[in-house]
Amino acid sequence: MSDLFALQMDSPLGTLQLLASDLGLCGVWFENQRHGPSLQTQAQWQPAPDHVWLNLTREQLNAYFAGQRQSFDLPLDLTRGTAFQQSVWHALLSVPCGGHESYAQLAQRLDRPKAVRAVGSAVGRNPISIIVPCHRILGAAGQLTGYAGGLERKQRLLQLEGHTRFAP
Repeated sequence: MSDLFALQMDSPLGTLQLLASDLGLCGVWFENQRHGPSLQTQAQWQPAPDHVWLNLTREQLNAYFAGQRQSFDLPLDLTRGTAFQQSVWHALLSVPCGGHESYAQLAQRLDRPKAVRAVGSAVGRNPISIIVPCHRILGAAGQLTGYAGGLERKQRLLQLEGHTRFAP
């Protein structure tokens, strides 16, 4: 297994833990995020305040939070999941800023219309929050549903991207 390099950054939504491998960015987690890495796992990461991809990620996230960026241009390493999870995470990348899909629509797009729960589980285990935009997946009626970083953060991310109304 390759070395993993870590950097923490402050954001308007709390502290973010960034992680990169030799292949690219492989993690962005909110503090206390469900399905995030354990403290034991984090202890194995190398602090890397000067890592090029981590610094580029921090710059792009800061621009996103300032409303100056709607997409990200970063090398991604999505290899730390099952083949199915990876397919879901790659599909999330095509949901544009300001847009959204339901879990059922995402499952349909993956040619797995009966796998809505499995798709939902994979979305919830997305290791690269914000950049791989799992926050853009809503319930069937457009309502806010589960988000590993917390529903308040999901709502704030969507509002930052121009969403103003959500179904109850």
